[in-house]
Amino acid sequence: MLDTPVFGAAAVAAPHSLASEAGRAVLAEGGNAIEAMVAMAATIAVVYPHMNGIGGDGFWLVHEPGGRMHGIEACGPAGSHATIERYRSKDYDAIPARGPEAALTVAGAVGGWRLALELAAALGGRLPLRDLLGDAARHAREGYTVSPSECRNRPNELQALKAAPGFLDAFWPEEAAPKPGTQRRMAALADTLQQLADAGLDDFYRGDVGREIAADLERIGAPVTRADLERFRARSVAPLSLALPGLTVWNMPPPTQGLAALVILGLFERLGRVERDSFAHHHGLIEATKRALAIRDRHVTDPAHATGDPASWLGEAMLAQEAALIDAKRAALWPVEESHGDTVWMGAIDRKGLAVSYIQSIYWEYGSGCVLPATGIHWQNRGTSFSLDPAAANPLMPGRKPFHTLNPAFARFDDGRILPYGSMGGDGQPQFQAQILTRYRLGQSLAAAVDAPRWLFGRTWGSASTALKFEDRFDPALLERLAAAGHPVEETGEAYSEGFGHAGMLVKHPGGRVEAVHDPRSDGDSRGI
Repeated sequence: MLDTPVFGAAAVAAPHSLASEAGRAVLAEGGNAIEAMVAMAATIAVVYPHMNGIGGDGFWLVHEPGGRMHGIEACGPAGSHATIERYRSKDYDAIPARGPEAALTVAGAVGGWRLALELAAALGGRLPLRDLLGDAARHAREGYTVSPSECRNRPNELQALKAAPGFLDAFWPEEAAPKPGTQRRMAALADTLQQLADAGLDDFYRGDVGREIAADLERIGAPVTRADLERFRARSVAPLSLALPGLTVWNMPPPTQGLAALVILGLFERLGRVERDSFAHHHGLIEATKRALAIRDRHVTDPAHATGDPASWLGEAMLAQEAALIDAKRAALWPVEESHGDTVWMGAIDRKGLAVSYIQSIYWEYGSGCVLPATGIHWQNRGTSFSLDPAAANPLMPGRKPFHTLNPAFARFDDGRILPYGSMGGDGQPQFQAQILTRYRLGQSLAAAVDAPRWLFGRTWGSASTALKFEDRFDPALLERLAAAGHPVEETGEAYSEGFGHAGMLVKHPGGRVEAVHDPRSDGDSRGI
């Protein structure tokens, strides 16, 4: 299933072919990488609704040709009525994952598109918004074929999902997962996208669309108000970075787990040279993952409530101290609780070398399950990552941002190569990123690095068991060695499983050629001009 990489002067990669085609078309019209990404983000929000939507959040890394890196945080806070007391008074021990009480945070993705397009204009972008949203609106109005991924998907907490207002009518009209070949139209969502194209993206929060969203959220009893929508603004943030031999890597700061992604790479580097796909390679990454996720769970929270500088964990002293705790021959115990999520990662590089790494999500499959009738928007359930314990690292509080597994990644090599990369997959995101990047650094081609079998320590998407899970294409001798070292090895029975992410990578070489590849585990591809 090795995906054939594309080569060109510019390219995009996405987990759905309609999204990658939307991005390619924008690049062909002379649009820049940011404009292409907005077109891709809007399109995939329509055609991949189990993974993302405009009722969710997004995070951007944008690398200018001159080397400047930008970060955009487009995640919404908890609504004004989202209090611990509210949920305790209703006898909840934890925030429910489905239904109106799960729709408790503002959706930030569209605000992120708006801020990104301001940057695009400053860098020469000139395409009108109606052109960028046109494909998405057309697919919603005229219809699209439900993807194989969505047809295969078996959502968690299914009965609660079916009971969520609007879910069955919008997505499962036969009260079961759609069959292959099913056509779907989303007329209300098409109208919303057209309104945003005509009135501007700010309308989502402070205009007619925002008014309709707020009225529907109030009607179903969700904790988000119109004032919450009106207050929201996406933010420009300074990305975290880590220098490694021969390259620098970037990721997003809290409230995302971007810190964990960088810590994994930093710890792995300090374990010494390894051969690709050896015991030392995979054991080292697994053990680095454990230490990084433990750091994440102690320290990653809404930055407005943080007590320390997350960049301190990327300093030489901290990384050396953590790396020294890794046993080169034995597996450490695993104390960390898992998070899962359904997400899309996409990348774009234009002719001038402007490059984007972007990730967009509604958290669980179909998010809260709530579909707002006036706008056709299905709303995220990212707020379920909050705790109802006031002493927890991420306690629920109005205006507080939830912990995010979302994290787009980017690397710049000392030889001039630039490489946006990433994957969906909850806790698996930093693990999958580390596997594809280290394989590429150890000499594997871009396509082979994305195609190669993966593992996940924790819980795969939709699985109830915690183990060290492997796709079935690993060398049996390696698995035996890992098991002998104390790793709880478990093969999934699948050669390619989307439980191990939808990953993608693009690289612009010093001579100007762009190479791009997306995951054969997804329904997408890479396309160039």
